[in-house]
Parts: sequence; C-alpha cells; structure tokens
Amino acid sequence: MAVDRSPGGNPAGRRGLLDNLLALAGTLAVFFETRAALIAKESRAAFAQLLVLAACLLAAALVFAFGYIFLIAAAIVALANGAQISWLWTALAAAVLHFVLALVFLLIARSRMTKPMFRASAEELKKDSEWLKNLANHANR
Repeated sequence: MAVDRSPGGNPAGRRGLLDNLLALAGTLAVFFETRAALIAKESRAAFAQLLVLAACLLAAALVFAFGYIFLIAAAIVALANGAQISWLWTALAAAVLHFVLALVFLLIARSRMTKPMFRASAEELKKDSEWLKNLANHANR
C-alpha cells in the first residue's frame, strides 16, 4: 500500500517532525537575531538622543546660573546707586545673605535626613523576619 506524501495528505509536507522543528528553531533564531539588531540600532539612537538632552539640560542650567549671577550683580549696583553706598558693601551684604540662606537650607536638609525613611516597610520586613525565625524554630522541634 502506498503512503500519500502529497501536501494535502500530510500536514507536515515532505518533511518529518524533526525537520520541521529544526526549521522552526532556525526561523525563530533569525527572528530574534533581527529583533536584537533592531533593538541595538534603536538603543544607539536613544543613547544619542539622551546624550543631547543631557547636554542641553546642563547648558540650560549653566546659562541660568550665569543669568542669576548677572541679575544679582545688577541688583547690587542698583541698590548701591539708590542708597548712595559703595557697591562693594552692597555686594558683601548680598554674599552674606546668600551664605545665610545656604546655611538655612543645609540645616533643613540635615533635619530631614535624621528622620527614618521607609518606616512602614522596615516594620513589615522585621515582622517577616520574626515570622521566618518562628517558622524555623517550629520546624526544628
């Protein structure tokens, strides 16, 4: 009796199961290789985009800082001219004011750092640890 090997009679066609599995594995390998190449190409483009973004943010921060310095300098000169005092004393007063403000912000930051963070999470982890110790003690008995 002859076995029908036509594409309509055998869903696997002329190949056997092993050949079809090998073909599937090869096709999947090519599929994942092309996806990996695409991801690599896009990640390089994304890295370049993030690099440009970081450079622009750094430049903006630097320009903002210079603008702030020039604004303070202009305010010092305007105050010195308006009050008829030397600009040197006005600049020193502005510097002292900035140092005092910086100290206040540092003290606020220090007070915030002394407060424990993630208190609820730490308590839950402590409870879990105690539960595991009790579980181990009960298992050893």
